[in-house]
Amino acid sequence: MSEQQSTEEKKYTLEDFCGDVLDILEAGAISIFVFVMLFAYLMRPVTVDGGSMNPTLYNLDKLLILTPLKGTHNGNIVVINNEEGAGFADPEQTVVARHPGLERVLIKRVIAHAGQEINIDTAAGTVTVDGKVLDEPYIADPTYREDGAFTYPMTVPEGYLFVMGDNRLNSTDSRNPAVGLIPVESVYGTAIFRYDREDELMTKWTDRFALLF
Repeated sequence: MSEQQSTEEKKYTLEDFCGDVLDILEAGAISIFVFVMLFAYLMRPVTVDGGSMNPTLYNLDKLLILTPLKGTHNGNIVVINNEEGAGFADPEQTVVARHPGLERVLIKRVIAHAGQEINIDTAAGTVTVDGKVLDEPYIADPTYREDGAFTYPMTVPEGYLFVMGDNRLNSTDSRNPAVGLIPVESVYGTAIFRYDREDELMTKWTDRFALLF
């Protein structure tokens, strides 16, 4: 290799430096844009308010929720805009009638989807969906309470969800006429991860974190 060739290869001009800086800035801007879009449209942080999801979630727990691109599944924990709820306008429970909800954001667990039959046996404390008693290790107490929104068994109508809190004796949810059935379009997102919790509720630092799906 000649001396002239070696010198040319080692040259690093101001133009080269500016090009490298611009490449770094472009990569950083793209990363920030993707991050912002991800949190603006797919994931959001939320803070739990209240104890209706004890013992799974506690007041002031911080969560990430994912926008439900393909809907929700039974067992998912969802964040809901409860401006509207729904009940039935007839004793046969076939005609859906919407009504004002609690006008607040709720966090509950999906128990049944459209077309599924739900039955609540308050004597036994059990919830049955499509003839199968649910195994619910996440609840605080058996389901000894139903608040008069429906007559059971009841089939969830198209476009709606039946939700309940894990703290069954201290949760205002689909069992209550004030909440009722949840329109699927009222679901903000599905909780996927808990990333913070109050110190007094933890016995070790890893208790701060939990997957929720």
